[in-house]
Amino acid sequence: MAKIKIDKKIVGYRVESADDKAAAQKGKAGGKADAAGAKRLSVEGNVVRMHEKLERPEMLQGSTYKVKTPVSDHAMYVTINDVILNPGTEHEQRRPFEIFINSKNLDHYQWIVALTRLMSAVFRKGGDVAFMVDELKAVFDPRGGYWQPGGKFMPSIIAELGHIVEKHLRFIGLLPPDNLDEHKRKLVEQKRREFEDQQRQQDAFAKSEYPAGAQICGVCSTTAVVYMDGCMTCLACGDSKCG
Repeated sequence: MAKIKIDKKIVGYRVESADDKAAAQKGKAGGKADAAGAKRLSVEGNVVRMHEKLERPEMLQGSTYKVKTPVSDHAMYVTINDVILNPGTEHEQRRPFEIFINSKNLDHYQWIVALTRLMSAVFRKGGDVAFMVDELKAVFDPRGGYWQPGGKFMPSIIAELGHIVEKHLRFIGLLPPDNLDEHKRKLVEQKRREFEDQQRQQDAFAKSEYPAGAQICGVCSTTAVVYMDGCMTCLACGDSKCG
């Protein structure tokens, strides 16, 4: 044990107890926790959020959607590119960055360029961009809309663009999936089965091999009785009032 030389006068003394040792260890642990908390706050403070001054990366990931409408001979191709924020961390997020529309039809070139530039600017602005979906879907063409394959009505090309943006936002997780709850799903399935059963029943009579307007036969119970040669005759079993 090394000797310690005391140059000053001793004015008091105290014997260290077990409680003093525990308090000292707790103080060290608290200091480490404070350092870890400060480090965590520092990391969260460096989380990159979407804002208009964010520089465009050299390469972006995106999706292209084909739009073929009956109001145009040429299809439109809508490309939405996304930027990945905070990659490899728990704060990783995919946000839309820009949108392009390409088509051989140049009739709408001016408004297409203007619309895509405005939408791209809103994407880069950050915040909640889902409001654009409702705004675009609420645009109606004064000449009338059109029906999509599958029976969905589109009031305008702009409204269909809104549906594409909505689909993309659901794809990247900015909007929740558009799923029915269990009760509504069962109700829809029940109504679909009832309708299909009714259609099958109608089709069974509609595809009869006997002439339309035939009456049911009292002998063979077939809808095949027609008026021939002055009397009612069944074309299935041959029953006739004329003998």
